[in-house]
Amino acid sequence: MKLVVAVVQDKDSNRLSDALVKSNFRATKLATTGGFLRSGNTTFMIGVEDQHVQRVLDIIKENCQSRDQLVAPVSPMGGNADSYVPYPVEVEVGGATVFVLPIEQFMQF
Repeated sequence: MKLVVAVVQDKDSNRLSDALVKSNFRATKLATTGGFLRSGNTTFMIGVEDQHVQRVLDIIKENCQSRDQLVAPVSPMGGNADSYVPYPVEVEVGGATVFVLPIEQFMQF
């Protein structure tokens, strides 16, 4: 058995959740934040038998595509804000960061 931990952007969360349910995979969703944009993420924890890991990874890949987005940079802390001109920067967002971990024991109470 494996534990698939997938960190996805909030915009992809509902689409991924629906796709997992449609394919009969159960997942626990956690609201998380992180990344250099400090934006909202959702972390999925999915317990799955070894033979189904690739199918779960395919579902994640199909539903969590990266895309470019314009963001305004945060003003520097402690610096002179008068001379700071925030130009929008194009960055790649979305996609998924996925970890596959071995599980020694699984119990449900």
